[in-house]
Amino acid sequence: MDLDFLRSFCLGLTACTEDVKWDNDLVFSIGGKMFCVAALDLPFKCSFKVKDEEFDELMCRPHFEPAPYMARAKWVLVTNPSVIHKDEWEAFIRQSYELVKAKLTKKLRVELGLEK
Repeated sequence: MDLDFLRSFCLGLTACTEDVKWDNDLVFSIGGKMFCVAALDLPFKCSFKVKDEEFDELMCRPHFEPAPYMARAKWVLVTNPSVIHKDEWEAFIRQSYELVKAKLTKKLRVELGLEK
């Protein structure tokens, strides 16, 4: 996993936008709501939202930490991207996208072309 792979995958999701926040974090959003944040500085680190029931389980895995400022919303920080296989990365990022998308208003989801 690297920044190029992450950008390619995230930007392939419908209505995804990216921007740089806090000077050195690449943020991927849907409807103005973040679903993935990656450090532009080395070493590569990435944060994303997980299901409530997965949060505690993931905190027991090596190189997973509560995401700073976002852990209360069940975000995790992966400090070593090599501990996760590509398929698992895609599943985590897609799940985060879907969790955030589900919280958008129906009107906004329609405007973004996510539903009719």
